[in-house]
Amino acid sequence: MSFQRPRGTRDFLPEEMRLRRELEQRVCAIFRSFGYLEVATPTFEHLELITAKSGEEIVERLYSFQDKSGRWLALRPEFTAPVMRMYVNSLQSAPKPLRLYYFGPCFRYERPQSGRYREFWQAGVELIGSATPEAQAEVLALADTVLRELEVSYELHVGSVGVLRKLLACHGVGEEEQVRIMGMIDRGEMLRAEDMLKELGAGEVTATLRSLTELRGGAEVLEEAAELLRGCGDALKELHRLGEVLEALEWYGVRELRVNLGIARGLDYYTGMVFEAYVPSLGAEKQVCGGGSYSLAEVFGGKPVPTSGFAFGFDRLLLACSQKPAQERRVMVIPLGVEMLKEAVGIAGMLRSRGVSCELEVMRRRLGKALAGADARGVSHVVLVGEELRQGKVVLRDMHTGEQREVKVESLPEVLSSA
Repeated sequence: MSFQRPRGTRDFLPEEMRLRRELEQRVCAIFRSFGYLEVATPTFEHLELITAKSGEEIVERLYSFQDKSGRWLALRPEFTAPVMRMYVNSLQSAPKPLRLYYFGPCFRYERPQSGRYREFWQAGVELIGSATPEAQAEVLALADTVLRELEVSYELHVGSVGVLRKLLACHGVGEEEQVRIMGMIDRGEMLRAEDMLKELGAGEVTATLRSLTELRGGAEVLEEAAELLRGCGDALKELHRLGEVLEALEWYGVRELRVNLGIARGLDYYTGMVFEAYVPSLGAEKQVCGGGSYSLAEVFGGKPVPTSGFAFGFDRLLLACSQKPAQERRVMVIPLGVEMLKEAVGIAGMLRSRGVSCELEVMRRRLGKALAGADARGVSHVVLVGEELRQGKVVLRDMHTGEQREVKVESLPEVLSSA
């Protein structure tokens, strides 16, 4: 009987895992450089946690199940709700602001396609406890920093769901209907949104809404938006808040962005600034990051707290990276005969204790076959332990160039570190 992996999942071979781990380390190091601390949550949560703000309709896109006690659980489809549940459970009394980051797998029952899988990874942050423009700008600047340092060719689009929601509220559209309309805008279904507004008796707002969501450009777009929103004070206040965030972004050195008031974000807990990052070279699945400001703690029984955050789709980010990490140095110690095996084991242990990752030839092959095996495994340097050991030396072979030289055993870690 032959078994295949489940649809929408992947096996990662050693070289793939090396690239994934290296990218993970680079991204998380940037998170830490901004003062964010790592947290982790369970892989599965109570189903009610997921549906509390996303609605029952999300269940069909979840991996949900009953445990042996009859409780409904779900594999997490994203991190924001679990992290905020953790905050409500354990961190409400912690000094603010809280800067948290996470990395891990998520699960959604969706049709697999390029850059989209049923098991996928997210890397993201949450800044909890501040609604100031500089706090929201920091989160956006952090996402921008990751993309710049990874040398990805990207577009950063910034908008405000607060502006759209307040505009709809000005025309008598209730919160529940706002959620549905925002979802339609997020999916690019503007005609459906307009039809629904007409059914609700708010057809007079459709032209303004369409013009607003089509605005694209620099900070000057806000002036055009202000003209469209004249007479709707609450929406103008939200637009002013977005302007403050854009000003703060200049302090952070983030200048290559587009104001895009058509960003609606599909999740209804967003309250103000929202943003998305696109990598055009990825085609239809070009979005690699999304986030914004939101309020969610009160849904899980906590006190309301302003929060901003984002998540990278790690798998798409990996596809987007234009520069692969440098070739890893891999070392193999080969004893030239059984009589040198004890010494070879000792040298390998010494190298590991000095921070050099290495493996030992344990197949007892002749030198030619051992070297061929090392080459096939991607080993960059080989340490040959033979007669030279009587003079306290070994032979170091560069597998890329074929060059060999004698090196004193005590100098071997430094020589390999600089190779």
